[in-house]
Amino acid sequence: MKSFNEYMKEYKTQMEKRDIKEAYEGLMSFIQELRTYFKNKYPDYFVSGSIYYGFMDMTYFSFFPKSLKHKKLKVAIVFIHEKCRFEVWLAGYNKQVQTKYWKMLKESGWQKYQIPSTTKGIDYILESVLVENPDFNDLQKLTKQIEYETINFINEVETFLSPY
Repeated sequence: MKSFNEYMKEYKTQMEKRDIKEAYEGLMSFIQELRTYFKNKYPDYFVSGSIYYGFMDMTYFSFFPKSLKHKKLKVAIVFIHEKCRFEVWLAGYNKQVQTKYWKMLKESGWQKYQIPSTTKGIDYILESVLVENPDFNDLQKLTKQIEYETINFINEVETFLSPY
């Protein structure tokens, strides 16, 4: 295992090459534009005012469709840095809400989406991959892919939870 100082030397080398810096800035810009797109296109959803930039592990923004908001649930569009992919998560406003719905979904046997084996250290109730290998050459097409898959996810979750 390298020392922190060795990692920082490598970090400096990579930053001097500028590729990582340019990629990160472009990615953050795209996620900001994606957040704005959802805010403008879906005015009935409350879209969070900020983006969680993370520690190069994940970056996300959340929003609250009316049908889920009254259940104290939210949806997050998440970029997983290590896997370089977009996911959508269903999450609770807090750990109590998250645990309540996690138990309900786990006991229901619904297997449409990935349910974690535990809620400890996990920030979601359900997850689904939106785009496994994003093509950043066509950002408009990528936005539409993310939108389409996210809306499908929301519709299916709403349908499943409607009796509850």
